[in-house]
Order: sequence, then structure tokens, then C-alpha cells
Amino acid sequence: MIVILKPGIDISSAEYQFTLKALMGLAGIEIQLHTTKGFQETVVEIYLIGDTSHISKDNLEALPGVLRVLRISSEYKILGRNQELNNGFEFEYNGVTFSQNNLNIFAGLCAVDELENAELMMKALHQHGQVCTRMGAYKPRTSPYSFQGLGKACLPYVFEMAGKYGIKVIAMEVTHERHIEEISEVLQQMGNPTGVMLQIGTRNAQNFELLRAVGSQQTFPVLFKRGYGITLSESIHAAEYLAHAGNHRVIFCLRGVKSLFGSPHRNMVDFAHVPVIRRLTRMPVCIDPSHSVGIAIRAPDGLNDIFHATAQGIISGANMVLVDFHPTPPTAVVDSRQAIALSDLNWYLEDIAIARAAYDKRTQLAKQQGLA
Repeated sequence: MIVILKPGIDISSAEYQFTLKALMGLAGIEIQLHTTKGFQETVVEIYLIGDTSHISKDNLEALPGVLRVLRISSEYKILGRNQELNNGFEFEYNGVTFSQNNLNIFAGLCAVDELENAELMMKALHQHGQVCTRMGAYKPRTSPYSFQGLGKACLPYVFEMAGKYGIKVIAMEVTHERHIEEISEVLQQMGNPTGVMLQIGTRNAQNFELLRAVGSQQTFPVLFKRGYGITLSESIHAAEYLAHAGNHRVIFCLRGVKSLFGSPHRNMVDFAHVPVIRRLTRMPVCIDPSHSVGIAIRAPDGLNDIFHATAQGIISGANMVLVDFHPTPPTAVVDSRQAIALSDLNWYLEDIAIARAAYDKRTQLAKQQGLA
């Protein structure tokens, strides 16, 4: 069940304290609070997790601070969308808003290799008005002999460069709870010059202990990548672990699925699932065209396959793009074949703007038909 409190309720008020105490007194029920800060008002939702079949909805709605109570029938109890609770999750982090209604671009290095490349990337993003990037410090690889990332050693200069060039959020994969501690420690030592979005990679999509650890912290939002070898439903349930642990600031990323039928691409591009995620859940949806396609090769029309895949996701309503760039792709130590040259950043962003404008026109057309 979800208990929605009155908009703008003061958490120090008597009605809030009375309501919270009553809910905490429910036997066998776990309580989770979720606050959504909108442009006009703040909404507090209290999740009652456990067997709530015996709890009277009318009794809860009679509590002084309660606006309404919803029984959740969705199998995704927290992240799922249903008829009564139809609004998407919207949150702001370090001055950047994430929701199902906007679009953020995270172009950057799949793996940090040199300070110079990190600075060239962030400088270019700044010149194009971008405030988000991806920078891989911890890189789980198929082979134990492959480059595993520079780890904690590169964090100080990555964060310093981010602050220098106005980068507000860095998407960075973590594979161990220790990595969260290292990121927090370095950020604090440097005076928090930027923000970090913790990324759960596809290999860790069902690493439930890692999901609980990342979900239990409230400092950083989370980018969850779909598992490449499990069903969509299993992936959403895995993302639900993050929310169940307490962190509702979750973005779901589609990054392609393993299939023999995806060749010559690295994976089978699954961006037709963008509207599916938006329909089933309240999470913003990210696409990763780089790892889906795996090769930055041009078609006869002059656009490479990653550009085309990006447009497919955006025109379907994607809210975030995670994409690999590099100053000199052939020298990239990780996934060099899929990295887009930094010199192509300007027209890649222009192409995205065209696709997003097309999506906006499509949704406007749906509204004119009375369907939205």
C-alpha cells in the first residue's frame, strides 16, 4: 500500500508525527518514506511493505495527515505504474532534473585512460552546453587480463575537471560496495565539485547484495542497466531491489540483449522497449546505443549505426542517452570500435535534437486525437 500525505505537509507538524507514529505501529509492516519535490509542491509518499491485506484503507485515510491511500496491484510494488498512481518519478540531483518528461545526454569516456582525454572530453561538453557525462573508473571485463579501469586513482582529477568545466553529474559504474565509499570519500575531500550517478552494469543486474548496498544509500541516484541475458521482467524486478532498499531515484537503462540474431551488431538493440518501460514503471528510461550496437560504422546515408540507434530510442521517448566518445577512438583502451570521435559531438547532439523534436510532434499528435 502507498499512503500519500497532504501536499506540502510540515514534517515537524503534529499531524505528520501522529500519522507516522500510527503507521509505524502496524504489526509486520515495513515503512519507507519517499519525498518528491516538484516545481510547485512537495509530495510525501509512505510505502507499507508486507502483507497489507488486513489493513483497512478507510482507517488509514482517516489519519490527519493523509490525502489518500492506494492498494498496489502491480507486481513492481514501488517502481511500477498503475491506474491510481500514474505519475512518473521525477527527481533533481545536483541541479539536474530527471523524469519521464525530459532528456539528458551523458556522452563521455567508457573508461578513463588519461587525464588529458578526460579533460578534452569535458571541455568539449562544456563548449556544447552539456552538464552530464560518463566516466568509467571501475571496469569489470570478460577477461581477467583486460584493462580493469584506473579505479580510485583517477577520481581526484576526474572530479576536479568536472568542477572546472561545469559538469554536474557523472555516470560511473560500481561493482563493489567499497567503490561507493571511495567515490564518497574523494568527493568530500575535494569539496563536492560534481555529482555522481552510480551505475549498475549489466553483469551485475542480479547481484542482489550489490543492489541492496547501492539501494540503501541515499546520496547518489542510480542508473540500472538491463541484464543482457535475462528477461525484461527479471530486470525490472532487480531494479525493484534498489527501491526496496530505500533509493527510489532509479533510471532504467536499455543496452541491448545477447542474441545470435544481433550480428553484426554487438547485441540485439532493444529500444522498442522504451515505451514498455515507461508504461510498466515510473522510472525515467535511458538508452545505451554504444553497447547495443558495438561498432561506430557509417551507413550509405552518412550516419553511423550508433546515430541511427540513438534516434530510434529518442523518437520512442527515451529520457537519457549514455554514449561512448573519445578524442581518438583507435587509442581507447576499452571498446574502441564503438567510441564516437569527439569531433562528431556537435552534429551528434544536433541529430538528437531532431529526433527529440520529432518525438514531441508525435506526442502532440496523440493529444490532438485525445489519446494522451
